[in-house]
Amino acid sequence: MKNVYLRDSIMRYNLDSDSEISELVKVLASGISCLTNPTKISNTFKSVRKSSLSASTIAKYISYLQDAFIISNALQYDIKGRRYIATPFKVYFEDVGLRNALLNFSQVEPTHLMENIIFNELRYRGYRVDVGVVEYREKG
Repeated sequence: MKNVYLRDSIMRYNLDSDSEISELVKVLASGISCLTNPTKISNTFKSVRKSSLSASTIAKYISYLQDAFIISNALQYDIKGRRYIATPFKVYFEDVGLRNALLNFSQVEPTHLMENIIFNELRYRGYRVDVGVVEYREKG
């Protein structure tokens, strides 16, 4: 992962250090199929890793990872407002095996992995996949 995929992105975009983008990939891998946004990730970096990565830098790095076909994201769709909401979004790995190997097979949540696999399969079949909340109310 580091030698092939990340090095390609680092060279292509002339990044100074590979440690920040490597850490970002691990954070994204830990939170697959969970709603997130660059600000939330930036706050995680500040509190846990004592890093000063800004939300705009994280958004840029996420776009680099998407360009390298490492991750994909699904935008949130507001059904009532009939519009896309830029954040939060869900991140999915293009190759779940690489994701698992990156985390040394330590975070194997069946529901999150299955959601990632279903997301990939729907996209391979030509569907555009969004995420959203459907409110369901019962009378009585």
